[in-house]
Amino acid sequence: MDKLRITIDGPAGSGKSSTAKLLAAKLNALFLDTGAMYRAVTLAAMQSNCDLNDIAQLENIIDEANFEFKVKDGVMVVKINGENVTDKIRDPKVTANVHYIASQASLRGRLVKLQREFAACSEKIVTEGRDQGTVVFPDANLKIFLTADNTQRTKRRALELAQNGYKVDIGSLQKEIENRDLQDTSRKVAPLTPAKDAVLLDTTNLTLEQVVEEILGLVKKLK
Repeated sequence: MDKLRITIDGPAGSGKSSTAKLLAAKLNALFLDTGAMYRAVTLAAMQSNCDLNDIAQLENIIDEANFEFKVKDGVMVVKINGENVTDKIRDPKVTANVHYIASQASLRGRLVKLQREFAACSEKIVTEGRDQGTVVFPDANLKIFLTADNTQRTKRRALELAQNGYKVDIGSLQKEIENRDLQDTSRKVAPLTPAKDAVLLDTTNLTLEQVVEEILGLVKKLK
């Protein structure tokens, strides 16, 4: 095949970012963390004290700010107007506001364009998000949709936050994840849903390595 495009979609805590990152390393492919793009725009808006309900202001931020997305050692390095914000975009306050960007068609359209431009520079890419197989790369060679039960997803997210120095209340975090699920699945624009030809993989009782091995097995079957 001329180009390899693998999409990994799923809800928060399903393991898509870790899976995509390790899979990309195994395949010597480019890793595209689309969530980082949405977070970057959200952070830029927050830093500008933008009204997050004002679509025109948000459009202007995407059009005027200088966003840089580069992969270094398997990690998406994000810069806004020259400032490295790779860690800042993971702040829970940013996470709580991402839905303002994700729910608007004109904003998603701009980010889809950025994602496709990013992917165009590589022969092999593994991309993760919530609409990669349904909207951004509908002709991908392989589409994966990861799931996991809410308890396990909450534990994973809590561990990630704790490792980054944030205090976590498990009960509140689970409610936040459930609210995010509702926002993602019920929005009118590019809702979170498996592509019709996606392979569904429940990661609840699987290690990261087991998930990646499952996907590598599917990659080997591609023609």
